[in-house]
Parts: sequence; structure tokens; C-alpha cells
Amino acid sequence: MNPQFFELAAALAIGLGAIGPGIGIGLIAGPALNAMGRNPEAAGIIRTNMILAIVFAEAVSIYALVVALIILFVTANVK
Repeated sequence: MNPQFFELAAALAIGLGAIGPGIGIGLIAGPALNAMGRNPEAAGIIRTNMILAIVFAEAVSIYALVVALIILFVTANVK
């Protein structure tokens, strides 16, 4: 099998795997910052929940990176 296919698969895995969390973080941060601006007393609770949600969204991106690395290095020996 052509090794360029594996490189393309790895690029698609990390590229598509990073789009979702990127959009998700944007959708999380916008309303959270709006809520903090409207209710400054609750900023600490909102910030904590926002950071926790961002961490979970970022974990999906790390899983995509792991899959891309597995595709690159484990399938390198496949001929």
C-alpha cells in the first residue's frame, strides 16, 4: 500500500479531530464571557465551569493526535 495514503489519513485524523474541539471551545467561551460580564458576582463559578468544559473539549483533540500518531508510526511498516 502507498505510504502517502497513511500520511493523508493521519493529516485528516488530526485536522478533522481538531475542528470540533476548536468550534466547541469557541461556543463555550463566548456565552461564558457574556455571562461573566452580565453577572460579575458569579464570575468565579462560571470561570471554573468554563475551564473544565474547555479541558474536556481539548481531550478530544488529544485523542485525535494520538490516533494520527498511531496511523503514522504503526502503519509505517505495512507494505
